[in-house]
Amino acid sequence: MHGLAKKALAAAIVLAFASPAVAQDSIKLGALATLEGAFAAPGEDGIRGVRMALEEFGHMAGGKKIELITGSSDASPDSAIRATRKLVEQDGVKVLIGPLSGSEGLAVKDYAKTQPNVTFLNGTSAAQDTTLRSPAENFFRFSTDGAQWMAGLGEYAYNKKGYRKVAVLAEDYSFPYTQVFGFLEPFCRLGGKAPIDARFWVPIGNKDYSSVIAALPDDVDAIYVALGGADAVNFLTQYEQTGGELPLIGGSITVDQTVLGSKGRTRDFVIGTPSAGPISDTWDNPAWNGFVAAYKKQFPDGFPSPSLFAHGYYINTKAALLALNEVGGDLSDGGVKFRAALSALEFDTPTGKVSLDERRQAIADMFLTEVIEGPDGNLLNKTIEVIPQVTQTFGLSYEEFLKYGQVGRENPSCM
Repeated sequence: MHGLAKKALAAAIVLAFASPAVAQDSIKLGALATLEGAFAAPGEDGIRGVRMALEEFGHMAGGKKIELITGSSDASPDSAIRATRKLVEQDGVKVLIGPLSGSEGLAVKDYAKTQPNVTFLNGTSAAQDTTLRSPAENFFRFSTDGAQWMAGLGEYAYNKKGYRKVAVLAEDYSFPYTQVFGFLEPFCRLGGKAPIDARFWVPIGNKDYSSVIAALPDDVDAIYVALGGADAVNFLTQYEQTGGELPLIGGSITVDQTVLGSKGRTRDFVIGTPSAGPISDTWDNPAWNGFVAAYKKQFPDGFPSPSLFAHGYYINTKAALLALNEVGGDLSDGGVKFRAALSALEFDTPTGKVSLDERRQAIADMFLTEVIEGPDGNLLNKTIEVIPQVTQTFGLSYEEFLKYGQVGRENPSCM
């Protein structure tokens, strides 16, 4: 045999024996985020959260190297499923973190039921029914849902701001339905009104808000806005340019860092806007301050403060890594022991303790906030109040909570 051919054969033999060992010493971790369309900026920050958790663990868990494979969607369920199928069925990931957006999460939850040997952990998708109704045994959400994020805001708008009647502007899909429900349920229960004809639902990626702005009623005290990413920036810019004067109440991602950190004329306009969510930029806590410092060090080109997308992806990735440590990285049983470890997992996050309920949905602290200008000129969400350990059913039994009905355009009616 020619010398060169002998060397090639020897190398092939070495690789043939080495490959199984490499496979056993590494775990493929998939990360699915919305890196296209109106939510691209939030998606990029979500991936930063994944990378932060991996960096914290030295890219190792259970004694094995974690190999990160990313996938991209555009916030539509179809694109999320295409990317998920690629990660699971072609790339062979056994643990997947994601997706980002509400209806994507509902679709991935249903797909998870067809892949019992793969474990799915949410990114930041926050539609209520991803875990509330017909949950998947192998889908875990260590980040909270959009209604939980609104904890305290309805009461604050009614009792502290004195608002009695509001208009609603939101994107027309599952996550904003969940946010609107979370805000309106207490607001309306206290006596507030949000007439059906004063609720405006727009598609993701809407660029022209002139017709909505023209149709806003004059006899409301404020506008509750649940838009995200480029949609929020477009509306806020156009409302400011047309001389809009109604006070705003912000959905969690309407005044998140992915919007507050953008350039444009929305700055002074949104100062004073109350909101609520899973993070607060000014929370003076060592764990949060350490998380912010680590984010800035690892991503000097990121936002002035980590967004809730970086936070959510970080928490879910960290949960996966902690559970992999508990089972020694052993997924040989199809992830059975790994999922048992996840179900029992409790740990301290940058925003307090997180644990799961029986449907694998997070219980965690929430933050009532208000937009301020920070000392360095950046816009920040200032902590007004911390609402401890908010459950998905707001403290009610599961059966009692289901009586509220499924979130949607007209629930609650609040006439």
